[in-house]
Amino acid sequence: MSARLVLLGPPGAGKGTQAARLAEALGVPAVSTGDIFRANVKDGTELGRRVQDVTASGRLVPDELTNELVRDRLAQDDAVDGFLLDGYPRNVAQVAALDEMLAAAGRELDLAVELTVDPQVVVERLTKRAQVEGRADDTVEVIRHRLDVYAEQTAPISQVYADRGLLAQVDGLGEVDDVTTRLLAAVAPVRS
Repeated sequence: MSARLVLLGPPGAGKGTQAARLAEALGVPAVSTGDIFRANVKDGTELGRRVQDVTASGRLVPDELTNELVRDRLAQDDAVDGFLLDGYPRNVAQVAALDEMLAAAGRELDLAVELTVDPQVVVERLTKRAQVEGRADDTVEVIRHRLDVYAEQTAPISQVYADRGLLAQVDGLGEVDDVTTRLLAAVAPVRS
């Protein structure tokens, strides 16, 4: 089966957990930009060295480099027939880059699925996670800033996909299994 999906949602929406579950159910790899960055750095690839130089200085990885890493990952054998992107695209420019990558391969995106959550619940969820995991830098102020950055840079992607008729919104609150069930229902048309 082939499914080419993007998973969207703010920090703390449960994307990582749900991406792994959804990808397994669909038989496609979950492709996380964070995982790609870490794997390339760990393997000492040329791209990994470039990522490490950028992140070591405290800067964000630029779109061009992120796009290159994603292009390389989507060209690997396990992603040829499908994938679930988690953490990419992060802005409208990356949507255009993904469109170009897929068009060059004679493919197109099947669906963008957005996990919707109440911002106050996300703040509570991430604050609790920070306490449990000992993340002293994940304060309420930092979490709210991350949500603001998401709203400014990433949330407009939802509108792009909605305008194309490719957006499914799924309630991301509740028990993990319930959210997974709702996600599987949302992607059912892609699977048929």
